[in-house]
Amino acid sequence: MSTKQKYWFPAKRYGWGWGLPSCWQGWVVFGIYFFMLGVGALRIGSGPVVFATFAAMLSFLLIAICWLKGEPTRWRWGKD
Repeated sequence: MSTKQKYWFPAKRYGWGWGLPSCWQGWVVFGIYFFMLGVGALRIGSGPVVFATFAAMLSFLLIAICWLKGEPTRWRWGKD
């Protein structure tokens, strides 16, 4: 049994942050994020400020999940 941790979100090759998911769990997180963003766009009728707040909260949650389940990030310049 391997002790190597499987990251859901690999680090980007160039720049800082994460790329597309590398396993099904990451894709499920992405799918839920975009589904909830779509539902919010259709259901929140209180105005753009309320939707922007909702989208910011969802995005913060996505970043937190990427931080916990993704590869540690740092500035990258290509293959290293």
